[in-house]
Amino acid sequence: MTLRSARPRTVATLAASGLACLMLACTTANAGPATQRASLPLAGKIVGIDPGHNGRNYSDPSYINRLIWNGREQETCDTTGTETDSGYTEAQFNFNVAEYLASDLRAEGAAVVLTRTSNNGVGPCVPERSEIINRAHANVAIDIHADGGPANGRGFTILEPVADGPNDHVIGASKTFGEVLLQRYHDLTRMPVSDYDGTNGISYRNNLAGLNLTTVPKVLIECGNMRNSTDAALLVRSSFQRLAARAFAEAITSYLQATR
Repeated sequence: MTLRSARPRTVATLAASGLACLMLACTTANAGPATQRASLPLAGKIVGIDPGHNGRNYSDPSYINRLIWNGREQETCDTTGTETDSGYTEAQFNFNVAEYLASDLRAEGAAVVLTRTSNNGVGPCVPERSEIINRAHANVAIDIHADGGPANGRGFTILEPVADGPNDHVIGASKTFGEVLLQRYHDLTRMPVSDYDGTNGISYRNNLAGLNLTTVPKVLIECGNMRNSTDAALLVRSSFQRLAARAFAEAITSYLQATR
């Protein structure tokens, strides 16, 4: 998530689909669409996905660099995000993983709220992203990022909110979700926890609007370090991006099923 300088302005999309019948006694011949949807593991659940930054944030610095209130202090509306040494952008990585994740979640019956629907725009600002997900009353949400840390540092970090008013009632739930996400992401992708940020893969942050202003359980994941050659070689691969999305989907499903 470390910034490159000042990069999409879009709005949220709410979409849901139920595609398969999972009940043992159910067949497509005798079950209607409503019955099939109701039988899916995430039927009736809403999941918020925020793919950090946007592909053309760099094109509108006056918009991206303007100051906003993040719940505790001022920060910029957004940034361009980081990139690998070869120029593969964090914004593209975030969006690809979000698209794969949305597809996985919809297949399980969830309604999905995305804070942006392409990688060709500017914004929205970080408080607007929180508001999009808050207004949808998501049951859980995830902010997807990749870090721009020191070149000799490896690994991923789960960023969790610190109570500051708006998010007070979701701190415990966010922590629980973060623990599930950390374990599943590590187990499935084999990405190590960060050796330069946080403690045992967890970092508590009070300076990010996306966490300060959330009213739903939410964490931010830095999926790896784009400035590290080993991490970068993984992050740019579509196979790894799909695996990351699958880990997120499994963590979200596990969390939501445990909190029914």
